[in-house]
Amino acid sequence: MHRRGSRVGGLLRYLWGPGKAEEHTNPHLVTAWDGGGPLADLEPKAAAGGKRDFRVLTALLEQPVRAGYRPPDKFVWHASMRLAPEDRRRTISDSMWAGMAVQMLTEVGVATAATDPGLRWIAMRHADDHVHIVATLVREDGRTNWMRNDYPRCVKATYNVARRYNLHRRVPPADRTAHRRPHPVEVSKARRTGRAQTPRGELRRRVRRAVAAASSEEEFFTRLRETGVLVRLRRSSTDAQQITGYAVALPGARTAGGQPVYFGGGRLAPDMTLPKLRVRWGTPTPQQTAPTVGRSERVEAMRQAAKVATAAADDIRRAARTEPGRAQATAVAAADLLTSLAYAMEGDRRGPLHRAAEVFDRAARDLYGRVRRPTGRGQEMRVMSRLVALMGRISGDDDAMAALALVMDLARLADTLEQLRKAQQRLHQAETARAAADALRLVAGGRQLAVALPLTATSTSEPTVGGGRHAGRGR
Repeated sequence: MHRRGSRVGGLLRYLWGPGKAEEHTNPHLVTAWDGGGPLADLEPKAAAGGKRDFRVLTALLEQPVRAGYRPPDKFVWHASMRLAPEDRRRTISDSMWAGMAVQMLTEVGVATAATDPGLRWIAMRHADDHVHIVATLVREDGRTNWMRNDYPRCVKATYNVARRYNLHRRVPPADRTAHRRPHPVEVSKARRTGRAQTPRGELRRRVRRAVAAASSEEEFFTRLRETGVLVRLRRSSTDAQQITGYAVALPGARTAGGQPVYFGGGRLAPDMTLPKLRVRWGTPTPQQTAPTVGRSERVEAMRQAAKVATAAADDIRRAARTEPGRAQATAVAAADLLTSLAYAMEGDRRGPLHRAAEVFDRAARDLYGRVRRPTGRGQEMRVMSRLVALMGRISGDDDAMAALALVMDLARLADTLEQLRKAQQRLHQAETARAAADALRLVAGGRQLAVALPLTATSTSEPTVGGGRHAGRGR
């Protein structure tokens, strides 16, 4: 965790005090900024009655702030580094904690060499499993270090510390591919109204389904309306015929005044804005009509999709080094195919295949909501996604077996995606791809769970990616 404040003395008194959430034992410094002098001189001295005097250390930390030019109101930066539970059996010495703190602070930009006198900071310890860091954000030369974007830098730095010191749990740096968490107000309202998901989460699922089964915005909006979603189009102010965006709402989710609560595509997910969806679909193709569907047609459709999925995995392996954009576009198209397959096998019920599809989608996304232009292989995958969606719900034994074979091929594709993400050092997504592959194999090996009992089967736990916190606000 890390916080900002304006009272150095109050924070020091708390850190050296008895503690509130946990008992503080033997509080003492383990390291400090270069030029701060011997630690013994910086350590708050205890009087005869045991009360410590923090005035000297407080004054030293605040000195650059008092002399700085227009210092910030909240100039105190407070962070902590904490061991994961499985590492707490190790005995970590003060010198080791000092080394870990200095490495983390150097990467983050708090600690500097003596030749570049930057910020003043201390690292103190009052428990076996963590240390606290206090820094003031004005440099010795009077300039402010605003510590912008410090959270992802802290997570990356603590991951490198964990790797260097051979700690068991290593939280990979944030990859900026997760959806924004719902606001607590949304969560509370969903609970009060008896919803299993927030309206934003439900709309995201329905939009993903429509995106996977459409090849143009006209088909996309048609499919959204067919699922009961309210759609509001945004038109250009200069050309009323030109659509520039969209917003969606659930009929039952309304404000206190009875108005529908609309969410723009970008508020659902960074890659769901209309311009990005247009890039994702590529050149519009004629809208397919529902074919005459029988068991043999469904089996053939699944077999065609399996062949394309196998070829797509090979394509990702070949393009990983030389054409990462091509591999990325193919991975996103594979996520669309899996989304359509989940609805074909499980319908609207959020079963294990739906959850596996959501995990796979996380592994397939590009950084920062970017969208790559579709490739030939990606377009093939998208055609298969639309074909599976048009085939409707799977019900018979033969087409169910063919669908489960496709699930296994997609599990192998998830293995390939895991290797791609590892090579790209996108470790959260690599772990997510591994979770998706494991979940898909469970579905492929448990036919009754996924297909034969669509109304009564109990759902398994959603695959999750391991994680914890070493320091900062780790995930």
